[in-house]
Order: sequence, then structure tokens, then C-alpha cells
Amino acid sequence: MPARMKKADLPTRTCLACGRPFAWRKKWERDWAMVKYCSERCRRSRRAAR
Repeated sequence: MPARMKKADLPTRTCLACGRPFAWRKKWERDWAMVKYCSERCRRSRRAAR
């Protein structure tokens, strides 16, 4: 069985809308390069501000 990664070792980014850091999630595995926002709420609020 492979060793699991610790949460502290996961890659992180800064949200473009709120500026908070967020960590990699399994659901973003295929498109991590395209993830810009920490949540759906931040993604929607960023679009409304434009």
C-alpha cells in the first residue's frame, strides 16, 4: 500500500477573489492547473465584480 501524503505537504495556492490560501483537493486532481478560486462563492463574486 502506498504511503499517503500529509495535508501539510499538499500544494497550495492563493485565491484570486479573497486572497486566502487554499490547498489541493482530490476533486481538482485533473485540472489543478486551471483552479484559481478557493470556492464557488469566490468564483461567482469575482465575475460579478467585473
